[in-house]
Amino acid sequence: MTARAPAAAPFADRLANRIEALRSPVCVGIDPVLSRLPECIRAEAAARWGETERGAGAALERFGRLVVDAVADQVAAVKLQSAFFEAYGAPGVEAFWAVVRHARSRGLLVIGDAKRGDIGSTAEAYGDAFFGPPDPGPAWADPDRWVDALTVNPYLGSDSLLPLVRRAAARDAGLFVLVKTSNPSAVEIQDQPLLSGETVAQQVAKLVGHLGRRLVGQRGLSGLGAVVGATYPEDLTALREWLPRSFFLVPGYGAQGGTAADVVGAFLPGGQGVLVSASRSVIYAYEDPGVTEAEARDRIAAAAQQMNTELRAALARAGKGFGT
Repeated sequence: MTARAPAAAPFADRLANRIEALRSPVCVGIDPVLSRLPECIRAEAAARWGETERGAGAALERFGRLVVDAVADQVAAVKLQSAFFEAYGAPGVEAFWAVVRHARSRGLLVIGDAKRGDIGSTAEAYGDAFFGPPDPGPAWADPDRWVDALTVNPYLGSDSLLPLVRRAAARDAGLFVLVKTSNPSAVEIQDQPLLSGETVAQQVAKLVGHLGRRLVGQRGLSGLGAVVGATYPEDLTALREWLPRSFFLVPGYGAQGGTAADVVGAFLPGGQGVLVSASRSVIYAYEDPGVTEAEARDRIAAAAQQMNTELRAALARAGKGFGT
């Protein structure tokens, strides 16, 4: 079987173009908790496969496809959290990749939220797993399976990033490195000062900026991005000065408390340079699991649209709106 050829353009260019075309910096996180899915989806899966891992995988896939169809025409990207799928074994992993394929078929850019981080041949194997083999020639691989970008953990240093940077460059893919995450205890490590006077987060940002030069596209932005939480707006603004050419992936919007006003400091002019991610506040917008699939789809679509409206208004007030 022949592996997929590299994409037509670097990830950063494809992302910038889609954000511009849709006037949307929104990324919808698909983090499916089985007990929160619409009852009709769970019931159908259980009737066919029983309350088994196969049934769970079928329910996750159906829900993931529903979310994709609800938001495909109005947001830039989706981000699939691998752990929620991996929890159900091989059927869950199959569901993950089925949703990835479906999202890509709908024109969405897809981020694999797996936070991988290791060195040497293991890092290269993670590159194989998410981006495909480095040589697009003959390989034991599915040509349509890969994600467009992957979240990665830099704790092991540049040895853990370089193999993935090389693979991303070969496959026109992207990476988002954990720099300042949205969780409350992030400060316990990421804010600690080093002998240089920089914090750990700032040191990681420097590494991202340095390595990111290898993934700069025609639009001047790098496909080696930074994960910086919406729950730390001052850090978003400060780290933008450290990383003027990097895309930011900004979690923490919505259910975690981040707002449109909190994230505008990370944006570059014209609404560029940032993907703002929300999961629970969008994918569970229907609240009542007794909804029909059509009702769930409509409410998810409305929540994504509301997020677009909030971000566009905040960007316009800050003089960074689309078209400015």
